[in-house]
Amino acid sequence: MLSDPIADMLTRLRNANLVGRERVEMPSSNVKVEIARVLHEEGFVRAYGTDEERGHPRLWIELKPSTPDGKPLSGLRRVSRPGLRVYRGSQELPRVRGGLGVAVVSTPKGIMTGRQARRQHLGGEVLAEVW
Repeated sequence: MLSDPIADMLTRLRNANLVGRERVEMPSSNVKVEIARVLHEEGFVRAYGTDEERGHPRLWIELKPSTPDGKPLSGLRRVSRPGLRVYRGSQELPRVRGGLGVAVVSTPKGIMTGRQARRQHLGGEVLAEVW
């Protein structure tokens, strides 16, 4: 059993990106699927989806291939974690790498980017930063 499945997801993505893999699979959950949706909408991953393997739901994510100037995912960082939750109001949400990155935020209206949450005047738990 994992104590922090979101950190496990980010670590799997980071490791796969570093070694140049195109596809990553992991146990699925609603939160992980929503994080994958945000990463897809922001252009960090090519595709994502779920399927079942021996009765257990699995999430798969296809990473974008490397470009000459670097990897599409240069960094992933878990912000809020089980031992130290990080909550921010709409005006306090972080701007990642001067706007080049994305903060993934869990709000009362679902998981979205920090930019979307700021526009809707929503605060919430800052799950991760991606750049």
